[in-house]
Order: sequence, then C-alpha cells, then structure tokens
Amino acid sequence: MTLTIEGPKSGDFRWSLAVSADRHGFDLRAALADWLAQHRDEPVQLWLRDVDEPSHATATELGFVAHRDLWQLRCDLPNRTSGIDTRAFDETDMDAFVAVNNRAFDWHPEQGGLTADTVRQTMAEPWFDADGFRLLHNDDNRLIGFCWTKIHRDTDPALGEIYAIAVDPDYHGRGLGKPMTLAGLEWLSARGLRVGMLYVESDNDAANATYAAIGFSRHHTDRAYRLAI
Repeated sequence: MTLTIEGPKSGDFRWSLAVSADRHGFDLRAALADWLAQHRDEPVQLWLRDVDEPSHATATELGFVAHRDLWQLRCDLPNRTSGIDTRAFDETDMDAFVAVNNRAFDWHPEQGGLTADTVRQTMAEPWFDADGFRLLHNDDNRLIGFCWTKIHRDTDPALGEIYAIAVDPDYHGRGLGKPMTLAGLEWLSARGLRVGMLYVESDNDAANATYAAIGFSRHHTDRAYRLAI
C-alpha cells in the first residue's frame, strides 16, 4: 500500500501517515487532500519515504511543514573487524538493556522510553534473532553498549541493518561507537550479507561522523512533516 494511516493514538500526533518510496502513478495530492478534508484540525505527522522534490512540493502546498530528516545510510560488507568481544542478548539482560537504551535515547521520539513489554513485542517479530543482538560489557560485567541487528532478505539487495545501537552515556567519549557498529556489521557479514544499512537523524553530527569514517554513505532521505494548523 502506498499510503498507510495509523491512528487515532496518543502522543504528539493523533495520526501518522506514511507514503512509501514506491509511489509511481500514485496521486499523492488527491490522497492527502481527501484525508485532510476530514482531519484538518487534528495533529498529524506525515512521512515521505525517499523524499523527492515533487512530493516535497505537494506536501508543503497542502500545508505540511518539514521538521525531521532521517537518512538511510549503506555500506559494503565485509567491513573492518571490531576488535571487541560481544555476546548475544538473553532474557536476563532485559533490565540492563532497557536502562542503557533509555539513558542513551532520552531525546529520541521512537527509541526512547522503551519498556520490557515493548522490547518483548519486538522480540516476537519473525525477524528477531537474539544472536544478532550484540552486547558489550566491561570487566565488572556491566552492560556498556549494544548493537541490535536486523536482516532484510526480501529486499534487492538483501540488507543487514544496524537496527539500534547505543553506548551508555557514562562511557561516551571513549571511542566505543565505531567498534560497536563494526561488531554488528561483522555479525551481518558472517550471515552472508553484502550490504549494511542503518537509519540516522540528519542532525546527529557525532553519529554521522562515525558512520562516514566506517564507510557509510547516504542512500536516501525519509522526511517527516507536521501539519501547520
């Protein structure tokens, strides 16, 4: 489906609309205008996947204002070795993972505020593989970083995604972001993937510098809009 609609829901946006990258022949203007005719005064977020100038122009002409760019980055695999020892996630790691994640992503609209229940819901997805959920501990067995991966076999080419990655804020500034990313890429490469992928906020300068140094480059941009009401 080219246009997906989620809502009504709680939070900053009552409705979430997403327009897929495959929209050839789709009348974006008509579809959005029809929806807006019924929901003009409600808070809504619109995502344009792989945004281009015509779709951006359509969104702005209908009253949407861009507020967030999410970059998809890709790199060739195999990459370099990580030089660190990680292990797979298991259920006993749940509380430590949730704590580190929420400390690292207290600013993030989707990744922040995780609970054990929401993590278990994701773990129930068919793609989940605990072995691809790599954890890094210090000498005292404290969790200090993680790299959660996801494999997309239904794409061309197949993609090995860095689904979520973070270092505990207490360990920021120690150069762990790069080897944690490489640990995930190592695991994906060992499963036969030849293209690595991740999503990153366009204004996350520190993360983007790390990913550029590893060899990632931007493949496309997904753009989010608010409705100006």
